[in-house]
Amino acid sequence: MSAADAPTLTGADLVLGFGRRLVVQSVSARLRSGVVTALIGPNGSGKSTLLRALARLHSPAGGRVELTGGVPAASLSAREFARAVTLFTQTRSAPQGLSVREVVTFGRHPHRRALAGPSAADRAAVDEAMRRTGVASMADRAAGELSGGELQRVWLAACLAQQTGTILLDEPTNHLDLRYQMEVLDLIRDLADVEGAAIGVVLHDLDHAAHVADHLLLLHEGRILAEGPPAEVLTAEHLGAAYGLRVDVSRDVGSGRLRIDPVSRRSERMHDAHRPRPDREEPPA
Repeated sequence: MSAADAPTLTGADLVLGFGRRLVVQSVSARLRSGVVTALIGPNGSGKSTLLRALARLHSPAGGRVELTGGVPAASLSAREFARAVTLFTQTRSAPQGLSVREVVTFGRHPHRRALAGPSAADRAAVDEAMRRTGVASMADRAAGELSGGELQRVWLAACLAQQTGTILLDEPTNHLDLRYQMEVLDLIRDLADVEGAAIGVVLHDLDHAAHVADHLLLLHEGRILAEGPPAEVLTAEHLGAAYGLRVDVSRDVGSGRLRIDPVSRRSERMHDAHRPRPDREEPPA
């Protein structure tokens, strides 16, 4: 394995739970430079818990988390780990009394010396992060007055300002309108393709996963049901087993993109109602 192929962050045989209740059982995930790995699956399948374990926010009951070269994540200080791995979550509150620029500057904390003000490199990183997430025009606005979608992009900018080689994102397109959903997905691809970042992202939207990911982990009841490229994982059989309903999977003729269409019970009833019935045979005389 070359250095370029080596995983930047690995969770090996992870067992995760809350008290005696296990939610992830013997799951491994390897994030590699330049690769977008998406964690998908139904609610309660363990996606976000797995992501939090990779970010050292959930202590495993079994298994291990390592960085490049087999360095145990637990052996690093919080500052050292934050220079290597960024986590974007949806649980951050709206900061009161701070401007957008000040919030984005939080992302530079792992790189700053104690009691030192922002350096020229810090300011440049913050400006670039705000530009890439579309919040530069609101840099001086009060962060506490922003909408949920605007604040989502501000916290994403703070993550980019952290400038790490591995980025973990938990549902980054939630609360965003259609335009910014696509811009965030494009940004994720740029981070992998242009900057060589290793990306781990939790997504509920399977179309988004098919659009942005190189590698998928489909989780079901705390285990990996399928793993591999989108075309191999996003099959009617796999999705039907994971989500407990019929899913039609096809490929768009024009773009070549996968199309995932869940079939509701109502749709199935309407389909059955309009299905042609064979003529009944007349009883013999």
